[in-house]
Amino acid sequence: MRQLRTIMALVFVFSSFSAVADQVSLKNGDRLTGTVVKSDGKTLVLHTTDAGDVTINWPAIVAIKSDKPLHVQAQAGKTAVGTVTTTDSNLEVATSAGPVPVPIGSVTALQQQSEYEKTLHPSLWQEWKGGLNAGFSLTGGNSQTTNLALGFNANRQTLNDQITAYANSVYATSKITTIPAPPAAPTPTTTTSTTANTAAGGARYDHNFDQKMFGFVSADFFADALQSLNLRSVLGGGLGYHAIKNDNTTLDLLFGANYTHESYVALSRNLIALTLGEELMHKLGKSTVLNESLSLFPDLNSLDDYRGVFNFASTTKVSKRLGWQNSFSDVYVTNPPPGKRQNDVILTTGLNVAFGE
Repeated sequence: MRQLRTIMALVFVFSSFSAVADQVSLKNGDRLTGTVVKSDGKTLVLHTTDAGDVTINWPAIVAIKSDKPLHVQAQAGKTAVGTVTTTDSNLEVATSAGPVPVPIGSVTALQQQSEYEKTLHPSLWQEWKGGLNAGFSLTGGNSQTTNLALGFNANRQTLNDQITAYANSVYATSKITTIPAPPAAPTPTTTTSTTANTAAGGARYDHNFDQKMFGFVSADFFADALQSLNLRSVLGGGLGYHAIKNDNTTLDLLFGANYTHESYVALSRNLIALTLGEELMHKLGKSTVLNESLSLFPDLNSLDDYRGVFNFASTTKVSKRLGWQNSFSDVYVTNPPPGKRQNDVILTTGLNVAFGE
C-alpha cells in the first residue's frame, strides 16, 4: 500500500512538472512546449529547454495555452492580464474579472506578466542601449592630414521615462610641405595647422505625463578651440509633445527655457534663452535608422541674437553589433567673438559598435 502511494505521488509530481509550461500548437501539427518570452504581434518567441529560444510566425500558430499569466497588449492601448488559451481567432485571457476575448489580429505585444512588472521599475543600470562610434583618416605626400572622430550615445527607455546621453569629439590637423623650385635652394618649409578641435557631451531626462505630453530637463556642454570657445554650458528644461510615436517613426516637439554660460578666450557671457526644437527618428527598412534634430535658442535679452543647432545622422547595420554611421552637424551663432565665423560644420563617418538589445 505504501509503495502504491509512493508511485502515485511520483506520477503526480512528474505530471505536474510536464504541465507547468506554455504550449504552442502549429498548423503543421507540431506542438512546442516551453515559456512564452515575448511577441510583437508578428512573431512569438518561445523559450524551450532543448532548442533555446524559438521564433514562430503568428500565421503558423493555431493555438496557445499559457500556464502563467501573460500581459497582453492590443491596439488602441487595451491590455489584459491572465492565463491565455486560443478560441477560433481570439486569445481568451482569463482575467480576475472573467474571461476577456482579444482578437489575434489586434495583439501588439505579449509577454510574461512577471517580466512585464520588472519593466515598470527597472534599476538605473538596466535597459540601456546605444553605440560607440570611431572614424580615422590619414593622408601623406605633399599634404599630410590626420582626422580622428570619436562618439558615444546611449538611451534608456522605460514605460514612464527616458534618459539619453551623448559625447563626441573631432580632432584634425593638416601639414603642408613646400619645396622651392630651382634655382632657389631646395630648403623645404612645413606649415602645420589644426583644422578641427571640438568636444561635446550632454544628457536629457524625459518623464511622460501621458501618451502625448512629457517634461524634460537637460544639460549640454560644447567646446571649440578654433572658435576660441573654452566651454559653453547649457542647462534647460521644458515640455515636449509626441507628435508621432510608433515602432518606425517618432517625432517630438520641444518648448522650454535654458540658462547658457559661454566662456571664450576673450570674453565671458551669460544668457537666458528659449528652447524651441524638434527631434525625428525614422527606421528606413530593416537595417538603417535616420536621426534628425533642429534646435533654436533665441536670447530673451536680445531677440535678434540666437543660436541654432542642426544634427543629422544615419546608422546602417552590417551585423548584429556592427554598423556604419554618417553624421552631419551645424552650429550657428549670430554673435560670435570678433574675427570668428558664425557657422561650425562637422561631417564625420565611421564604424558603430552597438550595445544593449
